[in-house]
Amino acid sequence: MKSTLSRMICHFLVIAMAMLPFQSGQASMIGTDQVISSASAQADRNTVSSFLSRSETVSQLQSLGLDAQSAADRVAAMTDDEVRTLAGKVSALPAGGDGGLVLLILVVFFIWYFAFRR
Repeated sequence: MKSTLSRMICHFLVIAMAMLPFQSGQASMIGTDQVISSASAQADRNTVSSFLSRSETVSQLQSLGLDAQSAADRVAAMTDDEVRTLAGKVSALPAGGDGGLVLLILVVFFIWYFAFRR
């Protein structure tokens, strides 16, 4: 009895092993470009999210009728290329306001300095 049961289980296991597909896993190295692209995409998302969390940006979004949380949700739904473009535009913005005014003040100062120096 024990012999027939073990023989039947062995036959079942042999047939199951022959008929069922094997899962083969592949381990491979990932390229540096894949790591860099994912890291730069995350950095771009951090740039845009930090821009959206500024108080000036939040107040401007609210004046336009958009909630800051919904804007953050929309950024989260963007593709990496769209976020990269938006992060480039955010990085191109002047940091402290109008750069032309600062340049004008510097030019006037240097003209005054060199004109009236003794």
